[in-house]
Amino acid sequence: MIILEEHQIQQHYTMKDAIDDVKKVLKSKYLNKLETPIRTVIDFPAQDASILYMPSADSEQQFAANKIVSIFPNNAAENLPTTQGVTLLSDAQNGRSLALLNASYLTRLRTGALTAIATDYLAQEEAKVLTVIGTGGMAFEQVLGILAVREIETIYLVNRTIEKAVIFQQRLQKHYPKMMIIVSEDVNNAVAQAQIINCATRSTTAVFDAAYVKAGCHINGVGSYLPTMREIDEALINTSNKIIVDDFHGVEEEAGEFIHAARTTDWSFDDLHGSLEQLEMKKISGRQHAEEITIFKSVGASYYDLAVAIGVYKKALAEHIGTIIPI
Repeated sequence: MIILEEHQIQQHYTMKDAIDDVKKVLKSKYLNKLETPIRTVIDFPAQDASILYMPSADSEQQFAANKIVSIFPNNAAENLPTTQGVTLLSDAQNGRSLALLNASYLTRLRTGALTAIATDYLAQEEAKVLTVIGTGGMAFEQVLGILAVREIETIYLVNRTIEKAVIFQQRLQKHYPKMMIIVSEDVNNAVAQAQIINCATRSTTAVFDAAYVKAGCHINGVGSYLPTMREIDEALINTSNKIIVDDFHGVEEEAGEFIHAARTTDWSFDDLHGSLEQLEMKKISGRQHAEEITIFKSVGASYYDLAVAIGVYKKALAEHIGTIIPI
């Protein structure tokens, strides 16, 4: 079995790799080649934390995986990662355990890849201004995903704790020294400038006012993954032109603002435009005109983790990286 540490994966597996591999699993999903049991979530209220168990299998590629990921937001106070995880990859033809992968970076990367794919279909092609709401553990790869598909010139950063936004700004500026990156304390002003908005928070209330979203804007929501969480304004859910989701069942069970909107407004899950695999397979339309307001909602699913695990494993074999141990 191959053991791969996070730094090894980061050095050899890129956002482009992740986007390509996620597209492969989207095709498998559309062709009904995946087995994806409902993930198990165990909550730890005292720590405001969760541990998720996420199995999946791809009969097309003949691999299976089980990811265990923990989300402990209070870890930041102890200088520990808020998101940690491992993925066990198995051979679906003979059951052999093939690889044990650090999943923290891969979780962030595959989520960024999902955002990249959705943004490429839904955002205006000429979009130049991105507003990022929430600069925590998931945000950096979200930005990388958007930058992989759009030529962004200006980024506004908004975070509840300004100091964290400044640190994020400095990190991002090192990678993109010529880009204008602005820390904003006024979320609605930052929203009003945006052609793309990316939300990655654990908020239980909407993080911006829908009235400030301008025509033609695309919104990615990747932070609200429990029924108690809400980050996208429900007014926007009701008035947007298209809403695409990464997984129908996951969003119906876990996306708090959409669950609440379905219970308390005229909006229903029947109003969803479709899912990401339908978009990728050209079975539904992406952006059709410049004025459309579009939303991509992601809660994650185990087959996306399987996609990047397969990709990393194949790259490890090809490039002879990782530690091989007998089991």
